[in-house]
Amino acid sequence: MPRPTRHPRSPMAWISAVMLTSLLVLAVAAPLVWGTAADRPDPFAVLQGPSAAHPFGTDNLGRDVLARVLTATRPSLLPALAATVLGATGGVLLGAATAVVGPRARRLVAGLITLLLAFPALLVAMFLAVVFGAGAGGAVLALAVAGVPGFARLAQTLAAAVAGTDHLAAARVLGLRRHRLLWRHVLPNIAEPLLLAATTAAGTALVALSGLSFLGLGVQPPDYDWGQLLNQGLDRIYADPLPALAPGLAVLYAALTFQLLGEVLARRVAGRDPAPRTPASPPAPSGPAEEGLVLQVEDLSVELPTPDGTIRPVRGVSLALRPGEIVGLVGESGSGKSLTALAVADLLPERARVTRRTLRLLGADLATMTPKQRDRHLATALATVFQNPASALNPSLRISTQLTEAVRAHRGASRARAEAEAAEALRRVALPPALLRSRPHQLSGGQRQRVMIAAGLMVRPALVIADEPTTALDVTVQRQITRLLGDLRRDTATAILFISHDIALVGGFCDRVLVMYAGSVVESLPADRLADGTRHPYTRALVASVPDLTADRDRPLPTVEGAPPDPLATAPGCAFEPRCPRRRDHCAEQAPPLGDLDAVHRVACWYPVAAEVVVS
Repeated sequence: MPRPTRHPRSPMAWISAVMLTSLLVLAVAAPLVWGTAADRPDPFAVLQGPSAAHPFGTDNLGRDVLARVLTATRPSLLPALAATVLGATGGVLLGAATAVVGPRARRLVAGLITLLLAFPALLVAMFLAVVFGAGAGGAVLALAVAGVPGFARLAQTLAAAVAGTDHLAAARVLGLRRHRLLWRHVLPNIAEPLLLAATTAAGTALVALSGLSFLGLGVQPPDYDWGQLLNQGLDRIYADPLPALAPGLAVLYAALTFQLLGEVLARRVAGRDPAPRTPASPPAPSGPAEEGLVLQVEDLSVELPTPDGTIRPVRGVSLALRPGEIVGLVGESGSGKSLTALAVADLLPERARVTRRTLRLLGADLATMTPKQRDRHLATALATVFQNPASALNPSLRISTQLTEAVRAHRGASRARAEAEAAEALRRVALPPALLRSRPHQLSGGQRQRVMIAAGLMVRPALVIADEPTTALDVTVQRQITRLLGDLRRDTATAILFISHDIALVGGFCDRVLVMYAGSVVESLPADRLADGTRHPYTRALVASVPDLTADRDRPLPTVEGAPPDPLATAPGCAFEPRCPRRRDHCAEQAPPLGDLDAVHRVACWYPVAAEVVVS
């Protein structure tokens, strides 16, 4: 199989790479190529302006300014990098130690960091440069010490998130010493943002070091760097500006290089810039609307670019929901269920590319709307209940604020009216209105999930997308959540798209079920047929894997053999073929379409299981 084509790097990545390479080449080669010209005085060419022989003129000893600027690359960069490494090392160790020391020591270290941050870093560097003595060594130490508080505070903040993790608690239980906790469990988990901070700090250190040399506190004659060259050319800036501008431009170029490099690395780490985004053509209008549908989706596909190639986690999905209908979307993890819902709600990341033949919500074609119109239509006609309400709710805002935002923004309700509606929404989900004054961390998992449902009720949506709303909840709370959604459907005729990997829960709660595998719908059937009427081998295997109280406890529970396919290694045939016990040669050659078995049952399989066969 051919290797996936890698996406080209972004223009900013190429620019930063070229600029960084040029600095490295100059740092190595400039002293060898221009070192002699930079140090050779010429009494007959003293203080000359720009010429063909000397593009940036000469200094007071007749030495070529351009050669000196190029040769000064190494003595300008190395001390700045050394100061950054020393400052980052000291600051990171100081800040990260707060995650492994005791409470008293943690408070003392945190207070020390806060105290050090009260002093401006540049003033501290200038003061320490005088204390340590003028020279490159003193300037490096001064900048390193001045940079410690900033890195310490960043490391302290990042380490605080690691301090409460289960893996660190488990390591403490094992009796690991503090230095092992620091090196093995804390630093590896905060290394990436610290590396990005160090990259941008290198540019700041370069500017600060040049400033100290300009003031006579850094590199001392006969050695020189860009800051000292800038000082030497300042006296003649009005007569011949180029000798003064040349080292200044060099400082600007190097500082900009580090800033661009940090920005590129940050985008890479965040996954926001794997490749330049090609402008997409405006989507074509959707197909004809079908009467009486809340949601109409036909041939929906999602493409995501990755460093190893483009993947299609959703392929040709079609679904429709009528008022008051509950449709279940079920499948293994990675089958594309959540991405399908996010595509419908227009919540996919910017780099994702969505194609469809039809996408209508309440009969309105989302493709023909402006972004502002689409956002308003989705905000008022659709509500999403996310899998993890702890992260979906803003921890810094009260529940009242989060419930009333949508109605105040889209319906112009007053604060008093919005709070009254929020109290009523909480009553409808069996929560007391007193919780409006609470914050998310003060609620249990089941209460937070009910608050998410209440937030959706505030805009009176026609469609609710419940993405794994009962995951990580005990069975009692699961039953409460499903009963609440059922009451919502009965009272308001709201359509519900219920996403889950629990096929038993879906079968008992939904009206219809769509089974997804590898990004495609492989079977669509009424929920009452799940027990003994499934026809696709994958659906049969999912149903058979549901624990049964009558099963033989001496035998292991049945599972779906094999693993889902690699999204990058696409094959022409049926995606389930490597795991299917009924596979034949034709299955590996061509993917089966989703065909009708009867008016309400569709299956994508060349050789579906007979209806009367029950897999034990």
